[in-house]
Amino acid sequence: MAAQIILSLSILVGVHEAGHMFAAKFFGMRVEQFSIGFPPKIFGVTYGETEYTFGAIPLGGFVKISGMIDESMDVEAMAEEPKEYEFRSKPAWQRLIVMLGGIIVNVIVGVIIFIGLALAYGEQYLPKEELNKHGILALELGEKIGLKTGDIITDINGKDYERFIDLTGSDALLNDDAYYTVQRTGSEIKIDIPVDLIEDLSDMKNPKRFIEPLMPFKVGMISPSSEADKVGLEEGDRIVLVGGVPVEYFHEFEQEKRKYAGQEVDLSILRGDETLNFTVSLDSSATVGFQANILLDFKSDEYGFAEAAKIGSGQAFAAVWLNIKGLGKMVSGDIDPRKSMMGPIGIARIFGGTWDWERFWRLTGMLSMILAFMNLLPIPALDGGHVVFLMFEIVSGRKPSDKFLENAQKVGMVMLLSLMVFIFGNDIWNLPIFN
Repeated sequence: MAAQIILSLSILVGVHEAGHMFAAKFFGMRVEQFSIGFPPKIFGVTYGETEYTFGAIPLGGFVKISGMIDESMDVEAMAEEPKEYEFRSKPAWQRLIVMLGGIIVNVIVGVIIFIGLALAYGEQYLPKEELNKHGILALELGEKIGLKTGDIITDINGKDYERFIDLTGSDALLNDDAYYTVQRTGSEIKIDIPVDLIEDLSDMKNPKRFIEPLMPFKVGMISPSSEADKVGLEEGDRIVLVGGVPVEYFHEFEQEKRKYAGQEVDLSILRGDETLNFTVSLDSSATVGFQANILLDFKSDEYGFAEAAKIGSGQAFAAVWLNIKGLGKMVSGDIDPRKSMMGPIGIARIFGGTWDWERFWRLTGMLSMILAFMNLLPIPALDGGHVVFLMFEIVSGRKPSDKFLENAQKVGMVMLLSLMVFIFGNDIWNLPIFN
């Protein structure tokens, strides 16, 4: 878990700061230090005019450009006359490109990652037509908003949808006055989607589930020496009764057999046209010992480069738009930041404890796009704050004083440090040990 988030952040911080560094070097600015991670320094090497280092705190990084007011707050150097190789001596348009360099590179990297994922893995999804053969399984949050197991969702906000995943996308959860249209026992009803549903879904302290497809199933691969193996279950068997209670879907089977944990229970099986009865002894976890073969027709699409470029780019910028809408909901008070914001600890929990390269790169691509967006926010000490001041200089022809920039940097650092304290504290509070 920790290794994945450290590697991901190191990649993203590295390319971000490299974007600043290469732009600065291109315009003849001196780059004194390039660091992945914050001090204390673990090790470093000097090549040319630049020291390249790794810091012990792997939660960010920086690039030190001569003559630039940054987090180092080197006011003595700034009091001297500008030298030709310094950031402050260059034209405003060059300084603007340097400040946008990291953001641009993060966007490029994010888009490339999503395109690569589309090429390598394609896309597997459950089509609406297949989902609605059986309907949805309404879990805790689904029932909370008024959905019921077996509901057929026909549209979102009056518009058709293509895939099950669309039901939990940004159009469904972040739009104002959002709703599902549902067919239930022959009647059409409207289920409003509350604005705080995304907040409940993001709550890692008290995680709850929303909706899943109803999943008919058969017995799949049998585990050797398991209870299923001992009593003679076979791959392809259809379990129809558990303890005399009819079961059609996998969640019903799981629900009924858990009632007999540590006991014996009778199973009725359809094998071809024959009905068979078995008695199985369940352990404390109610394990029978087979993999379920889900009887839903999932679709798989493979893409050529042109299609992957279109789909990957769309997914990359959709991640940014989702965060913009989410931030807007937090600012308006519709979403509680304590439930929706997370830092490195929360992100590490999303990466999970097992290494999955597809998940790793998908999360890294998403984080790259989010990092670009967050850095563009007009907050002093972030790239976006520098961009605002440089745009003012380009438009007005007047450069803000070094004293003003110095004070703005201080204010920005206080804001960022306060935000970091809140996010880290929130991450710790949301750990399972505090639940």
